Amino acid sequence: MTSIVLMGVAGCGKSTLGVDLARILECPLIEGDEFHPSANVAKMRSGIPLDDVDRHGWLAALGTELRRYPDGALLACSALKKAYRDQLREAAPGLLFVYLELSPEEARRRLEIRAERHFFQANLVTSQFEALEPPLAEPGILALDATLPLAELTQRVLEWLATPA
Repeated sequence: MTSIVLMGVAGCGKSTLGVDLARILECPLIEGDEFHPSANVAKMRSGIPLDDVDRHGWLAALGTELRRYPDGALLACSALKKAYRDQLREAAPGLLFVYLELSPEEARRRLEIRAERHFFQANLVTSQFEALEPPLAEPGILALDATLPLAELTQRVLEWLATPA
């Protein structure tokens, strides 16, 4: 299996889809949020957006983690900018991306629901969309409407993976 990044803004369902796919594909799930250094987490808890410098070391750690799984893994990671995706591609050649598209309003609604369980603050949604460079013209991308039911999202990813390139 080729490694796959489940990407999109906060609240799009990367982790939820990742858990479902990891169970079915019987592969590791790397939860990108677990690799943020404490300074990044403190910034986000305080409602301060991360910048490229904050994300560089985090992405390097994720690249190292991807290399630990030569047989493939799933990575839940925002990968908002092309430069971030390219950094991950450099670490794991052949990397595929599933882009979960979501409106700012729906992202904010979802983040408000999980506010007590997660360090990412709903007021950071605007900065996520400002940073977002949709990957639609890049190779190895499957774009999905993040509001689809989980079973449908999972099925579409599995069908995509089963289709010869």
